[in-house]
Amino acid sequence: MLIKLLRAHLGPYSRPITLLVLLQLVSTLAALYLPALNADIIDNGVVKGDTGHILALGGVMIGVTVVQAICSVAAVFYGARTAMAIGRDIRAAVFDRVQSFSARELNSFGAPSLITRTTNDVQQVQMLVLMGFTLMVAAPIMCFGGILMALNQDVPLSALLLVVVPVLGGVVTVLVRRMRPQFRTMQTRIDTVNRVLREQITGIRVIRAFVKDRHEQDRFAGANTELTDVSLKVGRLLSFMFPSVMFVVNVSSVAVIWFGAHRIDSGDMEIGALTAFISYLMQILMSVMMATFMFMMVPRAEVCAERIQEVLATDSSVVPPTDPVTKLLTRGQLELRAVEFRYPGAEAPVLRGIDLIARPGQTTAVIGSTGSGKSTLLGLVPRLFDATGGQVLLGGVNVRELDPVLIAETVGLVPQKPYLFSGTVAGNLRYGKPDATDEELWHALEVAQAKDFVEQLAEGLDAPIAQGGSNVSGGQRQRLAIARALVSRPQVYLFDDSFSALDYATDARLRKALARETAEAAVLIVAQRVSTIRDADRIVVLDEGAVVGSGTHHELMADNPTYREIVLSQLTEQEAA
Repeated sequence: MLIKLLRAHLGPYSRPITLLVLLQLVSTLAALYLPALNADIIDNGVVKGDTGHILALGGVMIGVTVVQAICSVAAVFYGARTAMAIGRDIRAAVFDRVQSFSARELNSFGAPSLITRTTNDVQQVQMLVLMGFTLMVAAPIMCFGGILMALNQDVPLSALLLVVVPVLGGVVTVLVRRMRPQFRTMQTRIDTVNRVLREQITGIRVIRAFVKDRHEQDRFAGANTELTDVSLKVGRLLSFMFPSVMFVVNVSSVAVIWFGAHRIDSGDMEIGALTAFISYLMQILMSVMMATFMFMMVPRAEVCAERIQEVLATDSSVVPPTDPVTKLLTRGQLELRAVEFRYPGAEAPVLRGIDLIARPGQTTAVIGSTGSGKSTLLGLVPRLFDATGGQVLLGGVNVRELDPVLIAETVGLVPQKPYLFSGTVAGNLRYGKPDATDEELWHALEVAQAKDFVEQLAEGLDAPIAQGGSNVSGGQRQRLAIARALVSRPQVYLFDDSFSALDYATDARLRKALARETAEAAVLIVAQRVSTIRDADRIVVLDEGAVVGSGTHHELMADNPTYREIVLSQLTEQEAA
């Protein structure tokens, strides 16, 4: 998965990567040339007392060192720049794919996991690429180059490399194989910490209302402890790796000096050659250590890449049409024909056999007990998910065939849990119509019964809105969400229990103002409160995902026991008459 992910995103950067490899090659070759020059200075300069030779080769060494430094800096620059660009591209790819998901895929992954995959997981892959460009490219060049140069200095002594390198590689392999499953567990537990923390931040009012602070602290401490435990296991393996590697390196150095001293004593080797051989041994082992450092990152990056690829390989169940229709046959009419919706793996459908027509200039209401499928029904219209059976027609055209932009322009949805974005009041209201004038915004606020409280804000339309609208009340949030839908003036309005936080007086004024504003549009309202929908032109009663009644308030009160039961649970017989 890691190779597949990198191959897909490295292609556009082939030129800087090629330049980077060339720079690393020159820098590494320069580093390999320096010990040979140093050996020559010792054997032919220091030992023989030739000052001129020392100065001449010293100047060459300075020049080679300058070249090495310049190439190293340039390689790190291009490596960091390319790695950051690849990280940016992967994040953008994950974000774009998530944006295409329907509610089904979003619920499948969960928001905490998607956040982790877009941030922490991408960062791990990005760091691997960065370290690969700055360390791993140079490591094999230095390793094989060092072996060749060591052989050039003394072949018999190089036999030590046949023992040292395999031992070091074996130690690293054993430790890396043990770390990989731990890294997978670590990423999963990061998801858990994110989920718990997100729930506690979002539900802080509920936590305090039920005095569950201690319970939530314990829950977070549990998730945090689980993450800490697996991190400590990884840390123990890492702490064992470096001493193991350094032990092999130091033992190798002692062995080289021991056997090298005997060869010098016998006249088979010169002092400068031994010095150079030790330098090459250090370079070889350092290259293995650099590879070791990379191998420590590879298992975690592999796990992260698998999680990223899982998102990128998931196709949305809501597929855009290949040849989208860009014009409606009729204006502002919504029709559902024998619609069914079933979640994957569910034994029974959430909705079945739904027939419904919402015409322009009429208000159609949907009411039913909790879990009867009311919100799911509304979600099928803007294609938050697609019906698994039947047809949803908008303006006489199946929504599956419509251009998504046209659906967004035609349908105005006020969800059950209205969400406001961080910014200003005006910025939120213009979300569906960026070029809306201030006059249009104030008019929408007036209809939504939100003008008074916005006028009382010091900055008016420029008043700040916190993420999720947490700095305004639930009723104000609902009214701002309704105003946002009104600004774009859609042909079909969908209100998903959008008046639940309003008092009865505000609710009545809002519905009266809405009736004038939506006179030429189709209005579909889902509500639990009977007073909100009793004056609708048509009321559809849902029970366990099926339509069990349809008509006006008085008709349903007369002959529909399900509707009558819902009404009398809220109103008296006299109030309902």
